[in-house]
Amino acid sequence: MDKILIVDDVESNRLILEEIIQSIGCYPVLAENGKAALAAVPEVSPQLILTDISMPVMDGYELCKAVKNSRKTRHIPIIFISAFDDPQSIVEGLSYGGEDYITKPFVPEVIKARVGVHLGLGAAKRELMEMNRRLQVSVNEQLKQMEQEKKNVLYALANIAAQNACCDKGHTERLKRNCRILAQGMQLSPLFEDKVSDMFIDAIELAAPLCDIGNIGIPMEILQKKAELTEEETVIIQKHPKIGAQLLEELYRGNEYNDFIGIAADVIRHHHENWDGSGYPDRLKQDGIPLAAQIVSIMERYTALTEDMDCSREAALAALEKDAGVTVNPDIFDICFKISRQLY
Repeated sequence: MDKILIVDDVESNRLILEEIIQSIGCYPVLAENGKAALAAVPEVSPQLILTDISMPVMDGYELCKAVKNSRKTRHIPIIFISAFDDPQSIVEGLSYGGEDYITKPFVPEVIKARVGVHLGLGAAKRELMEMNRRLQVSVNEQLKQMEQEKKNVLYALANIAAQNACCDKGHTERLKRNCRILAQGMQLSPLFEDKVSDMFIDAIELAAPLCDIGNIGIPMEILQKKAELTEEETVIIQKHPKIGAQLLEELYRGNEYNDFIGIAADVIRHHHENWDGSGYPDRLKQDGIPLAAQIVSIMERYTALTEDMDCSREAALAALEKDAGVTVNPDIFDICFKISRQLY
């Protein structure tokens, strides 16, 4: 049953209105002034408020203003029922946000008709809001599906690029796990705790396998060459960060920025930058290198080194230690060294 809050300081008026509301199959709730009505609104959650204007403690205008100023109750329609029948009073009531104005002495048929109209409008509005909510849920689900499909395309291309470079799937899995472990260790450090959030950790784990996706545009004979690369071949292979970044940009053009896209872009373009500025493609240095790219850079090196049967964990760490302050961030290396037993 629709609940109707009836507000009037005259008991006889309240009782007459109560009987009218009951006759149309609604549930009446009575209040003797605006203050009592305002206190009842959160508990009752009425579909409509019928209120007198001239009342002690809090009048109808003040009640209407309070109801309409609250985000939780502003949707409740208010009908003024008053002995003030001059145009100025009617205009004033509507200016406070009231939906309708009925003058006394009221006619039961008019009350029934006006209440029925506003209850119908309220029901239609609620139905429309529910339809909009369901539509938004549907749209969000479709957007999530599109986002996942784009990620699937990226991972598929990254896998092809890895195969072209003779990297097995185990390398990719170890890299993403190691990046997550290192980021978690950095989150516990005072040097990085304000830069590494839980969302950052999740995003870098997803983005790390995409670091060399640009290899999809590098000739396979260069990627698989066992001998030392020529100067021209080196120039070609160093183009892969820009190729990968462009691929990501094209795939996500027009999309709203999010953590995954931002971190993936940083990782793909800048994971070959060096701490001393000697890397590529943009010769960034020190803190100018995005943090996600720094993490992937050191973990990619560690993961590759430890995949060599002749290179132990200790030997890999010793090699990285020599590069601390040159190619890798020395503070990140210190954390890497401390948590190295957790790495894969």
